[in-house]
Amino acid sequence: MKKINFDAMVGLFVLAGFLAFVYMSLQLGEFSVFSMEKTYSVQATFENVSGLKRGALVEMAGVNVGKVSTIALGENDRAQVHLQINNGVKITDDAIASIKTQGIIGDKYIKISQGGSEDVLVDGGVISETESALDLEELVSKYIFGKVE
Repeated sequence: MKKINFDAMVGLFVLAGFLAFVYMSLQLGEFSVFSMEKTYSVQATFENVSGLKRGALVEMAGVNVGKVSTIALGENDRAQVHLQINNGVKITDDAIASIKTQGIIGDKYIKISQGGSEDVLVDGGVISETESALDLEELVSKYIFGKVE
């Protein structure tokens, strides 16, 4: 009888460890089954999104306010980026979206700088002012071959 109780306790302990492992894997992988946070979508068009990935952070004033949901090639061979912004975050219609790098060689993210307008973007709105990613390889090649302007 004691052997069965001991085996049951070990089994429950192993099951709890496995469930904790699954939960942590989902959280670290940013899988949002348990997330109930509501968002709305805005889009921005960039000349170059080099290094920006789906799931990248969207920040405003250094605070995480959303994520990049999709990146696709749009009209005129420009990158069309769709952003999921947390509800409660108001983005003005004259805001500027810039692609920045975390640290020297870190991940790319989108920084939103608010404008002075009182009108805000709604679901499906478009950020018209954008600044593309700085391509270090292009700058180095221009410097090496003497084409720096």
